[in-house]
Amino acid sequence: MATAKETILWRVRRATRDVPENERPEDVAVERGYRKEGDAPRAEIVARFAEYVAEYEATVHRVDEADLPARIAEMLERRGLKSLVVPPLVPEAWIPEGIEVLRDAARPRLTNEELDGADGVLTGCALGIAQTGTIVLDAGPAQGRRALTLLPDYHLCVVREEQVVDLVPEAFAKLEEAARGEGRAVTFISGPSATSDIELNRVEGVHGPRALEVLIVG
Repeated sequence: MATAKETILWRVRRATRDVPENERPEDVAVERGYRKEGDAPRAEIVARFAEYVAEYEATVHRVDEADLPARIAEMLERRGLKSLVVPPLVPEAWIPEGIEVLRDAARPRLTNEELDGADGVLTGCALGIAQTGTIVLDAGPAQGRRALTLLPDYHLCVVREEQVVDLVPEAFAKLEEAARGEGRAVTFISGPSATSDIELNRVEGVHGPRALEVLIVG
């Protein structure tokens, strides 16, 4: 009796039996007829992003640049947060007074235990995608390494209006250099961490923060 592996390989060979042996994927052009750029007005793109992010049960706020530090302090105080993980290159103006700041750096890095014990994390982002209500992190400035936004229970993310693109293909085009050129990890966030078991019971905080708040800065 054939093993599962042997069965799968047989099916692959059968499905590709008409492909010449020396043919490579790049030899065959693939038609890509989907839209690569959106044409909606900027205000509509940002509004749709805010709407879709909120549909994922994230909390969304619109704020002016001048009010950003005060709103960050207000949100952290309202939740009673005492300690905050801060990645490199987060603007000092974002960090409220009177809160314990856990700064991550190349040396020394915060341990997993320190990250897990922190009340939350404050980051910027690489992009927002209006089409899917997704926030993208690429380990760039004010974002830090991937673990920083996976272990704390609360994530406060700052998204600037000019960082929001309309469509997913636009986002991939902008991320290509970071991912392919520099090999940085890219994380797509669509709402707080959540999953469901076979009975569809929702469980939050399984592989990321239970709470996600987003500040869209205009």
